Amino acid sequence: MSDIIETIEVDVPVTAAYAQWTRFEEFPAFMEGVEKVVRTGEGRMVWTIEIGGQEREFEAVVTEQVPGERIAWKTTDGTTHAGVVTFHHLSDTRSRITLQVQTVPEGLVEQLGDKLGLVKARVKGDLKRFKAFAEPSNGTPSA
Repeated sequence: MSDIIETIEVDVPVTAAYAQWTRFEEFPAFMEGVEKVVRTGEGRMVWTIEIGGQEREFEAVVTEQVPGERIAWKTTDGTTHAGVVTFHHLSDTRSRITLQVQTVPEGLVEQLGDKLGLVKARVKGDLKRFKAFAEPSNGTPSA
């Protein structure tokens, strides 16, 4: 099992960071390996991901959501995965995002990738891409 915690600071208000993160359908724009996320009901979604050249699909459910503060989720079938993302107000224009992910690698390829730190590197990269995705490039807020 991998238990990964990564943090990043973004130059957007906490409300904008939270609003952008809740647009689950946009995750493929900044999450490596995520091909699509489709909402299937209140707090439920189906993810299609690619890991080690293999496509996987799983359902996830939001287990806790506090607007502007935190979102927690877990899978209900397929890949064993859970996590929580928290949003912290640093100033009117800056926020800290902490992402904690717990996952159970399946098969030899995923287990090897986990041991080599590839899962941690992917989470860290996803947060960096989220920062670039969420921050305004022209002086206006993205959310």
